[in-house]
Amino acid sequence: MRRVAKSKALTMIFGVALGLTGAPRKAYSPHEKASYAPEAVVAFVRPGLLIHINSAQITGDGTIIANYSITDPQGLPLDIAGVNVPGPVSLSYVAAVLPNDQTQYTAYTTRQATGAVSGTVTQAGADSGGTNTAVGHGSYQYVFKTKAPQGFDGNATHTIGIYGSRDLTEFDLGTNFASATFNFVPSEAPVSHVHDELRTASCNTCHDELSAHGGSRRGVELCVLCHTPQTVDPDTGNTLDLKVMVHKIHMGSRLPSVQSGTPYQIIGFNGTINDWSTVIYPADVRRCETCHSPNTGATQYTAYLTRPSGVACGACHDNVNFATGAGHPGGPQADDSKCSLCHIPQGEIDFDASIKGSHVIPTDSQLLSGLFVEITKVANAMAGSQPVVSFTVKDKTGANVPLSALGSLSFTMAGPTTDYGYSSFGSDVTTPGYLSESALGSPCGSDGVCNYTFKHSVPVKATGSYSIGVEARRTEVILPGTTTEQSVTYGAINKVVSFSVDGSTLLPRRTVVATTNCNRCHAALSVHGSLRNQTVYCIFCHNPSNTDAAQRAMADVPSDRNMPPQGINFNLMVHRIHSGVNLIADNRPYVVVGFGGSHNDFSTVRYPAFSPAGAPGERRNCALCHSGGSEQNLPIGLNTVVDPQGPINPVQAVTSACTGCHVDTATASHALANTTTLGESCVVCHSSGSDFSVSKVHAQF
Repeated sequence: MRRVAKSKALTMIFGVALGLTGAPRKAYSPHEKASYAPEAVVAFVRPGLLIHINSAQITGDGTIIANYSITDPQGLPLDIAGVNVPGPVSLSYVAAVLPNDQTQYTAYTTRQATGAVSGTVTQAGADSGGTNTAVGHGSYQYVFKTKAPQGFDGNATHTIGIYGSRDLTEFDLGTNFASATFNFVPSEAPVSHVHDELRTASCNTCHDELSAHGGSRRGVELCVLCHTPQTVDPDTGNTLDLKVMVHKIHMGSRLPSVQSGTPYQIIGFNGTINDWSTVIYPADVRRCETCHSPNTGATQYTAYLTRPSGVACGACHDNVNFATGAGHPGGPQADDSKCSLCHIPQGEIDFDASIKGSHVIPTDSQLLSGLFVEITKVANAMAGSQPVVSFTVKDKTGANVPLSALGSLSFTMAGPTTDYGYSSFGSDVTTPGYLSESALGSPCGSDGVCNYTFKHSVPVKATGSYSIGVEARRTEVILPGTTTEQSVTYGAINKVVSFSVDGSTLLPRRTVVATTNCNRCHAALSVHGSLRNQTVYCIFCHNPSNTDAAQRAMADVPSDRNMPPQGINFNLMVHRIHSGVNLIADNRPYVVVGFGGSHNDFSTVRYPAFSPAGAPGERRNCALCHSGGSEQNLPIGLNTVVDPQGPINPVQAVTSACTGCHVDTATASHALANTTTLGESCVVCHSSGSDFSVSKVHAQF
């Protein structure tokens, strides 16, 4: 009875609040819990947290003062205590200086830390013991206990950082996090000297929502205030200087020091061991511009080109000793003053000592001729007929490339487009659900148009639409006769065309994942010897009926030969690969035996997206990979998926997709219990708009 009365009372309060606000509801994203909360609750609670630093000053005696306000996303004031507006707010404060002759901060706010390697050290951190005073509705003044040191430079840029959280778990709206920074010059001169080498938008391309230390520290603008050269980890002796730490984390398993047997670790709060030695950066680490992007608005994004240093470069190349000259062709370097003499931003030729030149990925070299294959026509493609593919092969100048210059050229056929995987192209075709034929011997006309006639036919009983895709690669020797001569093998972009095999309306294959989404992290996705690089083509082979059975018998690792085949349907495989380390707790490692019997264990993969609490491996933002809300379109009624190592085999399409991440037995049992001879009943609870829709159960914030 008491619970009912309380519920009615809250409903009345929420209703009154909704009626009083009259303000339009904020358009919360599908990744926010507030997007699915009742209107009355949202109107009453006003979820979200924004921090606005309005002004700051340092008095003559070094007293640091910050004036700020906290609001919800609509600009309505909040209060720290959570009395006037639900949800108490917890805040922390940082103050740092950017000396006019330096490019990195030194924090005024510090703390002591003790470790086994470095003893007691001083680290940058948040202020402790300051005074916070309310000066208006939602407005506050914080007076730091820490003071600027005597003789501080009043003409240097100073920065205040505030970060915090708002606890709304009582209303099932999670915890809201926010941070803000503010630049000022104590003498009140204009701010002209800033640190703006890299923006958070670059990080969020992969990390989704860059955050750390429980989730409240957000954005590189805040990170650089504490992760300064003055800060080290006393337990390992490793510097926590951001440029060094980030380079090393992203290098991970490829660090020379790690490959020599020394793990790269940082000991965090309460002794937590953060071991980054197994990190595999999803793109090529030589793509410096992935992080140092020219497209985010960072005014100093070229700093890595114009200010090379032993500290920054040595973070990745940590087998180089610049002081002694070991591992450095330029010999010993007393300091960084001469780095830019050899390491200019860009030279005249790839693979030289310039910064861009030394980081050129061979397959990206401008010295390559290029390879572009276009399918111009598919004829004679009705059911029972052998398709004839017309195509062109050109280099980057538009000139025709003779087929004799290619190392590989194949066309692959699959169908129907409603769902690939179970069509048979003849008793002699051993590839499950698809057909691939080499076209290297195709005749070509003087106009550069070549024609290939398939040896096999479209299945006699085929209906609907089928697809044909192309893969090709060539090898070129670049800079022959020089010390940087090398042989480079690279592929053409896979092109796919669809066609009707029975005169019905053409139906292209549904778009679930776009290559551009993959390349948010992978930059230039290319696998299987550079032959395959487009998701629209990957799904031909990675279809519901395919496994790694063809490679198991020749597995390099003997134990792999005794295991059942592994399912490699695209949605199953990609979900499992990206789940990586998350699968270990359920003892369900995802191991695929690849070409030539190679052992591919994805158990160490740490998906780079961050959770609200600031930890990698967050997979709930399905839209990072899925296109156009496709994650909401449950694949009801599509082909069953062969999954010999799974708890259910074969497994229905929706169950397969969901248990790609949710690999525990309880989830499999739940799915099986809701599947009958009539099919899966997943849409009842998990379809768009339902109580447990995909977006709702995956809401993060």
